[in-house]
Amino acid sequence: MDVEVALLAASAVHAPTIQRVNPGYSARRFVWALAALTTALVAGTLAFHAQLHENWLDSFYRAVVTASLTGLDSTPHGRGAEITTIVLVLAGVAIFAFIAAVIVEALTRDVLTGAWSAKRRRRTIDALKDHYIVCGYGRVGRRVAEELRAAGIPYVVLDFNEEAIAEAQENGELYHVGNATEDHDLQSAGVTLARGLVAASDSDTDNLYICLSARAACPELLIVARASGEEAEKKLKLAGADRVVLPYALAGRVMANLVAKPQVAAFLNVVSTSTGEDLQFEEIEVTDACGQTGRTIGELRVAARTGAYIVAVRKAAGQFDTRPGPRTLLEAGDVLVGVGSAAEIEALEELFAPREAVAS
Repeated sequence: MDVEVALLAASAVHAPTIQRVNPGYSARRFVWALAALTTALVAGTLAFHAQLHENWLDSFYRAVVTASLTGLDSTPHGRGAEITTIVLVLAGVAIFAFIAAVIVEALTRDVLTGAWSAKRRRRTIDALKDHYIVCGYGRVGRRVAEELRAAGIPYVVLDFNEEAIAEAQENGELYHVGNATEDHDLQSAGVTLARGLVAASDSDTDNLYICLSARAACPELLIVARASGEEAEKKLKLAGADRVVLPYALAGRVMANLVAKPQVAAFLNVVSTSTGEDLQFEEIEVTDACGQTGRTIGELRVAARTGAYIVAVRKAAGQFDTRPGPRTLLEAGDVLVGVGSAAEIEALEELFAPREAVAS
């Protein structure tokens, strides 16, 4: 899936539903410990009141100091009172040790878990290759990530805003905390091994610096940037952006089409999103290794063999053939734009896959 399509879809005004993280068990365990302590104190108070015939306050006091291991100056008289004291002491030791463990766990869990998660996340990012970097996890960035995730495309989120990082964590995103305008943070996100980058910040200035830094780090990188207006669009292209999307202009165009051409707009919405089930667009590069170069679409019987249709061909020189027919000759370096169901697109990809990959 073209990452530009993902950024176009990101112009939708709604944000995805956030799944809240289930709270940890420390608070619940702490409540259970307090309940156990309360039970021990109540039972001790009742036992001392019945065995020593003390008033309720003295009995409660004796139960508290016994369970808390502070002790009393006087030894209780009677075998029953002594047994009650022993049981309360043992219960107090167990309960307070448990409470201490819960408190320590609550204080250290986030630190230890956070460090382990950060280390694992770092290893995963270092292992990425041919992935995309989503710079900015605001409304647009979240929708881009949603489209990439639905298409099964690897990506990493790069942001430093606390709220954005919190939402990335809740959504289970692979993320790196950093500023995309800084070269070292782009390197940490694997820019030199990435296939593409989406500059989705809500600041044109930030997107400009992101494009400059990313282009300098990787001249072959596909860069899609968000812009607020035409002036920003021109500057972003000068800074190295391959494609620039204006969400507000695009939203206006989509709304106009929904009014003037509702069925056309509905069809384009289905085929331009990764979550669409009926039809999908895909781009496939023709290489010498696929063994299909020098043949026409008609000779290959593409529609009959795969069920998918080739609706456009981008020639190696850069021009587009938007009405390819049976006589269209396919050459190495051409990029095919196919449309069909998921299974049909998969068959089309297999048709133009390198012969070595098919044989294996």
